[in-house]
Amino acid sequence: MWNFLAPPAYRAEQSGPEADARYKKLRWQVFLGIFIGYAGFYIVRKNFSMAIPMLAPFGFEKGELGVVLSMNAVAYGFSKFIMASVSDRSNARRFLPLGLCLAALSMMFMIVPIQCIGPEHKTWAIVLMAVLNFLVGWFNGMGWPPCGRVMTHWFSIKERGTWMSVWNCAHNVGGALVGPMAVYGATWFGAWFYGADEQRYFLIGTYLFPACVALLIAVIAYCLIRDTPQSCGLPAVEKWRGDYAKTYSEKAEEVLSTREIFKTVLSNRFLWYIAIANAFVYMVRYGCLDWAPTILTEQGIDIKNAGWAYFAYEIAAIPGTIICGWLSDHVFNGRRAVPTIIFMAIVAVCIVVYWQNFDNIHIVLFCLIAIGFFIYGPVMLIGVQALDLAPKNAAGTAAGLTGFMGYVLGTALLANVVIGYVAEAAGWNWTFILLIGACLLAILFMALTYKEEQYLIKNKK
Repeated sequence: MWNFLAPPAYRAEQSGPEADARYKKLRWQVFLGIFIGYAGFYIVRKNFSMAIPMLAPFGFEKGELGVVLSMNAVAYGFSKFIMASVSDRSNARRFLPLGLCLAALSMMFMIVPIQCIGPEHKTWAIVLMAVLNFLVGWFNGMGWPPCGRVMTHWFSIKERGTWMSVWNCAHNVGGALVGPMAVYGATWFGAWFYGADEQRYFLIGTYLFPACVALLIAVIAYCLIRDTPQSCGLPAVEKWRGDYAKTYSEKAEEVLSTREIFKTVLSNRFLWYIAIANAFVYMVRYGCLDWAPTILTEQGIDIKNAGWAYFAYEIAAIPGTIICGWLSDHVFNGRRAVPTIIFMAIVAVCIVVYWQNFDNIHIVLFCLIAIGFFIYGPVMLIGVQALDLAPKNAAGTAAGLTGFMGYVLGTALLANVVIGYVAEAAGWNWTFILLIGACLLAILFMALTYKEEQYLIKNKK
């Protein structure tokens, strides 16, 4: 297996106008590959959130479904950290499509707990759903690290915020497609497969149809992605652009051992600050997103319109993310903490408006769109900041640490389990109080990294 994933050897370095033109072309090619590939992961990522309202008629409760939902985040958090260390020593061209194929296959089998076990054996159905959702999350954890590896090798620090802000929209594109694919997949294929049994149409639209599309995307990603410039006979991007990060050295181009990677990452206190901040950012991100279909259906909105609200939340993130990334590069000179703090403060205001107008569906939809617009900039910039704060050969693991905290603590524990049980026991008001507190804590921990980025102002280019 290691031979299959091993990074390709460096080729003799080319130079001159032809090499320069080839460099520019390959950067666009690999960028398109990781964009399409990462979007594919989100087509088979959070599908269970869309399934939750449809599972209620089968006798499943919010609390136990919240536990199933949390398995995805727990697995993703651990995988993003553990598999990132494998990714840092692997060929991104093979690592990403492999993870996407495995995630798609796991998603296909999510039909089994309802189709083959059924509500008559609810406990076993819940257990199998939890196991499968864990596997979906684990294999999804193989998506971000190879993309981070590609980004650090093909794009330099003072352009990375802009490029990554555009790339980060891939998960909004993929995530946004989950709602419409669930609706139309159920209509087109669910009706054909289940006939008059309309209650089960969602199994095809939510699970099987997206999984088949993801397998096709994996093939496309493999055709486009290349591991590093050096494996293509080109110089390191820092040498090509003359743009060096504080953490850069020639040793950063070498493949480190697993022990060296973890030592480099775990000893960096600034990475821990942004990792803790990320936990609270993700609590807000998924606290709003995962429970939006349930909140909206409880407010009398049918599942089709709830799916389109889910779509709007994700699509609104695209311009917000790009603007945030552009600001970090061109206004804040490569610093990530300040724009993150600004955007999280605005998110807190949006949540207050959401909360205070909970019975007005039009304001609720507007606030969901606004939260989607502003929350994904901080999500993206924390990942970029992790790449900035670590050497290139440990970048995936650095981002994996922030992802681990974001998904295990922020998403699985706080956004899924805590909010699920708090909503059941105390109502939605208390969930909004928790979300506002999370915004404030994210701002506090991001502020601790402010001084570490000040060197970028002195080194304006």
